[in-house]
Amino acid sequence: MANQSLAAKNDAIVREFLAAWERRDEVTILSLCTADAVWEYVTMPPIVGKTALAEHLSEYRGRPGARIDIRLQVASGDVVFNERFDHLTLKSGRQVTIRCCGVFEIKDDQISAWRDYFDTRGRGVA
Repeated sequence: MANQSLAAKNDAIVREFLAAWERRDEVTILSLCTADAVWEYVTMPPIVGKTALAEHLSEYRGRPGARIDIRLQVASGDVVFNERFDHLTLKSGRQVTIRCCGVFEIKDDQISAWRDYFDTRGRGVA
């Protein structure tokens, strides 16, 4: 029973994190990450630590918020997995929809690792 409540709590943390992404709320995004969090768009170099995360987030300033549609989210202990569609505006202004899967590791109520898997060759981008 304790694992079920831990899973529910971690599920809520990831949902709060993604909602903050939708509204480009940098303060909340960073507050939900550990100091040494590793953020990885698989196939690209990882972003490590809050300073690097904050720098990465600054690239999104001035862009419209995103819309994140979670199709499926499953939490087990300290791991949360989701399948989702991220509706984003690129630097060029082009709007895209990216189908991706995310794996989140939670430590002490904060995200310590986030790995997103998506097709960088354009399939799954509408």
